[in-house]
Amino acid sequence: MLLSHKDLQTLADIAISAACQAGDILIQYAQQEVIVQHKIGGENLASQVLTKVDILCQEVILKILQSSCKDFDLALLSEESEDDQSRLEKDYFWSIDPLDGTLPFIESTSGYAVSIALVSRSGSAVIGVIFDPIEKTLYHAIRGCGAFRNKQAWSIEVSSITNHPLTIVSDRSFLKYPYYEAVISELKHFAHERGLDGLKTIQHGGAAMNACWVLENSPACYFKFPKTQNGGGSLWDYAASSCIFNEIGAYVNDIHGQALELNRADTCFMNQQGVLFTTHKNIEKKIQEIYKKSLI
Repeated sequence: MLLSHKDLQTLADIAISAACQAGDILIQYAQQEVIVQHKIGGENLASQVLTKVDILCQEVILKILQSSCKDFDLALLSEESEDDQSRLEKDYFWSIDPLDGTLPFIESTSGYAVSIALVSRSGSAVIGVIFDPIEKTLYHAIRGCGAFRNKQAWSIEVSSITNHPLTIVSDRSFLKYPYYEAVISELKHFAHERGLDGLKTIQHGGAAMNACWVLENSPACYFKFPKTQNGGGSLWDYAASSCIFNEIGAYVNDIHGQALELNRADTCFMNQQGVLFTTHKNIEKKIQEIYKKSLI
């Protein structure tokens, strides 16, 4: 069934309620000692860590979203549940990350969030909701209706990029990559050429907040280069933020400039083509140029 604007607004309100209630649980447990388990697989610590809070948040979210699945014939995909492939059969599916940024959460630092998106079977997000429980900041977007910050219409400056630093937002795993120093050097040179006030880095958040921090710190970028091994984040890490970026008029693509594939039949991982979130087109082009150099 094709969802109307009214349907999307109704579903966005449901997702917002679910995200905020899950966020309240995160805050309740934020100062407590959390039992950490480890999931099988994953290329880094962030993808291997599982906490009791992940499960509690997922239960709350699923309970709130369940009726919408029946009313609107939606599928469900959550990080902490097995992929039953229903996302390939229904017209839309909920993509849920009940605790994005598990490492900052267990370290009691900023950078974790609840992330919920509604994704079409064709692989594009039509609703994106991200709730930062520490700052009590709600980011959301609905296709064709714009982006919102704390339910107020939100826009960012995407024309002039002078008198500000260029902010590079990254996962902490990026620090270990062999090309890290070369990439930073290239971006420092890029910032200098364009009269920017140096380079600023943010390196402690999960994928959802990393994308939001790009929008909060324009001019900025967040990217993950393609790689052969599974990882590089999963579709639930980027679905909500991709909708927000598209609606706010920023840039979200794979490393080759193509739209993110958020419903591949063969995998939920996003490592094949990488991801690239930027506030400005010339930053996007520079990251793509750096990636091509890394292949030589």
